[in-house]
Amino acid sequence: MSKKLVAYFSASGNTAKLAKKLADTAGADLYEIRPVVPYTSADLNWQDKQSRSSIEMRDHSSRPEIEPASVDITEYDTVYIGFPVWWYIAPTIINTFLESADFSGKRIILFATSGSSGFGKTVQNLTGSAPDAEIVEGKVNPSEADIKALAQM
Repeated sequence: MSKKLVAYFSASGNTAKLAKKLADTAGADLYEIRPVVPYTSADLNWQDKQSRSSIEMRDHSSRPEIEPASVDITEYDTVYIGFPVWWYIAPTIINTFLESADFSGKRIILFATSGSSGFGKTVQNLTGSAPDAEIVEGKVNPSEADIKALAQM
């Protein structure tokens, strides 16, 4: 039996709720990806071209600093990574997380929350940050049935 981790970044709490359900269902450990500087509601205002999230998402090389990881990725075979979809991709803080450890040989299964968009080019944008991992597109806004299916992956 493989050891599983659910790692997530949640700006407003929606992704956190799904991550907790998935961890419970999959029998996985839970880990929150936390930015050193938390996002405020003004930072998340996608309609403001000068908001922090807008600036970060325009610059795909942006790597928001995260709190030091309190989890050892080497212990896990499967890592679920959850996040809100921003501009049809994962927030660049997810790249920061992937680049903070060696995910070689790991299976990474994505799940996300979104108001209206899908994964878009998320897998493509994350592959360079974990080049020797298998990255699998999971579900956006997963239902209870989807969570059960993800847990079996």
